[in-house]
Amino acid sequence: MDLPLWIWLATIGGFCVVLAFDFYLVARNPHEPSFKECVGWVSFYVGLAVAFGIGLLILSGPAHGGEFFAGWITEYSLSVDNLFVFLLIMSRFKVPREYRQKVLLIGIILALVMRGGFIAAGSEAVNRFDWLFYVFGAFLVYTAWKLIGHEDEEAEFSENVALRAVRRVLPTTDTYHGARLTVHLGRRMVTPMLIVMVAIGTTDLLFALDSIPAIFGLTKEPYLVFTANAFALMGLRQLFFLVGGLLDRLVYLSKGLSVVLAFIGVKLIFEALHHDGVSWAPEIPILVSLGVIVGTLAVTTVLSLLKSARDAKAKEVEPEPAER
Repeated sequence: MDLPLWIWLATIGGFCVVLAFDFYLVARNPHEPSFKECVGWVSFYVGLAVAFGIGLLILSGPAHGGEFFAGWITEYSLSVDNLFVFLLIMSRFKVPREYRQKVLLIGIILALVMRGGFIAAGSEAVNRFDWLFYVFGAFLVYTAWKLIGHEDEEAEFSENVALRAVRRVLPTTDTYHGARLTVHLGRRMVTPMLIVMVAIGTTDLLFALDSIPAIFGLTKEPYLVFTANAFALMGLRQLFFLVGGLLDRLVYLSKGLSVVLAFIGVKLIFEALHHDGVSWAPEIPILVSLGVIVGTLAVTTVLSLLKSARDAKAKEVEPEPAER
């Protein structure tokens, strides 16, 4: 895709306008959103992404349109899995419920800015060093194995290097002061609100170590990589409140994501081998990739909900222990 600069600027400007309007609504009325409000916003962002993808199909052809949809669905699915860690962060820092929207939104904006730099660096590296596809592919297969091997372990949040550095450098209050990021108590101090925003943003950047190589396995176009990531992140705030209670029921989500990541990793290695002249290594079409991703996530979701329903029914009929 040989895109002029104005398309990049218009796209980034469009994302900025939507996020600025979203931020205005959150700042004007801090509250915990209702189920109806969350459904409306998630539907709006999903509709935007679908409309964008259809526009790509019409203007740029099925190959690029298919690559966008495959990348967006993969990034969105990985984001859903990451919401559980966001829940842990919110609990760890005891964020007041009425301010969780603002924390998530600013954390997501920070993550989007940092991912933009990560995507630019990754795109340049991929163009210069073809052997990186072997590294990305092997890393994704390893990540898939790690997801399966550690899925039963209890997840917990541990502070990363960036967050520890912020804590050391900036004096921090012990309590929240509304939604303020800093407060003057004899000297200028930051509040836990800023710390938790840094935690959300930097933790999401760590998640990008898995997701960015995954999407580069589906498309080499920086514009598609960026837009797929942006659309996946934009509706994450509302999705957090919408599926917060559903996450515990998606018991097989990690297995589904591990299958997707392993498939993309193998696809990357095959394509690198094919590019290097290995005749038996196939090039996997984007429609096949899209089918594997959607099919795996659909089956995973259905099986998860069925198992959760069976477990709930089993608990209902389980006899209570007799009193002594």
